[in-house]
Amino acid sequence: MVPILMLVVAWGAAGLFCVRLCVAGARSQSDAPHESGRQLTLYEAAFLSGGPRRVADLALVSMHLRRRLLLAHTGWATVVDPEGRDEVERTVIRAIGPGGQSPIAPVRASAAAADAVRAVADRLVAAGLAVPRGADMASAVRAVRGAALLVAVLGGLSLLASGGPDTTLLWFAPPLAAALGCLAIARFEAHPYGSWASPAGQRLLEACAVPGDGATGDTLVTVAVCGVDAVDDPALRAALASRRGRRAAV
Repeated sequence: MVPILMLVVAWGAAGLFCVRLCVAGARSQSDAPHESGRQLTLYEAAFLSGGPRRVADLALVSMHLRRRLLLAHTGWATVVDPEGRDEVERTVIRAIGPGGQSPIAPVRASAAAADAVRAVADRLVAAGLAVPRGADMASAVRAVRGAALLVAVLGGLSLLASGGPDTTLLWFAPPLAAALGCLAIARFEAHPYGSWASPAGQRLLEACAVPGDGATGDTLVTVAVCGVDAVDDPALRAALASRRGRRAAV
């Protein structure tokens, strides 16, 4: 009885996550024409590299470096110039509030969920460069890998429970083969996997130069493509790594 229950679990896990992977793969395939020679904006590069939170981080760092916003190492943001240069920056200013000062964490979260960032995402999805919502290939592939491992473990436990070689062990071969087959197809059809960029978007991100303007521009490119952790300034890293701001004189 125990091996039968294990077999049911194995089939259920393999079937569920293989279907999820197939759905994610189908949704990630876009009929939109890819623009050859297209140059990404910094916001677009940030979204393809790290999603909405990366776009919010980029806006915060850009405003800080251009002296329109002060990011303190204590985790607070203070508005210096209330005029944003674009809608994402204006979203950040609105998230800080009329007092002109706020902890960075809620500002980042609010900006990442704002319409201005969704507009960047929608533009990239329409161009076939970003993965539509519900088509996260990276997490779907991880789930199928986990299902394959689970099937193998359950097969081994079934062998131990039966006390020796048993033909029921062969019943675990089909779900394992299904999981491994889905992984092989995904590797061939959709690699490299990404949570935000489609395969075409990842190739463009790797091949396309992102415009910068000197030292500030280089820092912004670093934030967009690699994230805040790659920035040389330890105070700036500390400000954006802070989970909770505390009121301080800044």
